[in-house]
Amino acid sequence: MTTATRSERFRQLAEAASVELADASALDALEWTARTFGESWIVASNMQDAVLIDLAVKVKPDVDVLFLETGYHFAETIGTRDAVDLVYPQVRIINAEAEQSVADQEAEFGLLNRTDPNRCCHLRKVIPLRRTLAGYDAWVTGVRRVDAPTRANTPIVQWDERNGLVKINPIAAWSDEEFNGYIAEHGILENPLVQAGYPSIGCAPCTAKPLPGADARSGRWAGLAKTECGLHG
Repeated sequence: MTTATRSERFRQLAEAASVELADASALDALEWTARTFGESWIVASNMQDAVLIDLAVKVKPDVDVLFLETGYHFAETIGTRDAVDLVYPQVRIINAEAEQSVADQEAEFGLLNRTDPNRCCHLRKVIPLRRTLAGYDAWVTGVRRVDAPTRANTPIVQWDERNGLVKINPIAAWSDEEFNGYIAEHGILENPLVQAGYPSIGCAPCTAKPLPGADARSGRWAGLAKTECGLHG
């Protein structure tokens, strides 16, 4: 099957599923994913919590989990990743790394996270993501509509034009109450930084505590017009 034919087939699949699964529960969406893609799907996690992983292992205990190892993470984030590995021993964590080490990148370009954060995200997140996703037919994300205005229309299933595969957002419709309720009810692993006042966690140099009452993602790239790292738009 040619790449063009494959892409068109999966695009049509995603468009149909976007309608059929518009009101699907998270587990229904994940069960559809497992049935449709077999071994060829991966769950992306920024290790802020293990909610999505906990849901995914209910339909595929040995699911692949993608973690973008940027080299700039908080120690607590790395600790959460390692804890996931212990709590869910069957999952396979795929650590996607940039082509350059942090030291080599800084030697060549300086502190891009200060001078050009878009380029830093592109080198350390977008390219490693694209390279990893090339081996799969679908990926699952924890994007929720309440996260930010840019995510307000996120569907449960969509065609990811940028990466050329199907994208499933099973908890897109979850409110903060539903999300936090799931964590409390099931005792889900959570990055310690959340309770320390970081409701949206990215790389350490680009993440700050939001001001009281501010949008949860306002602590990401604070003081800049940037609101997304480029993974979801």
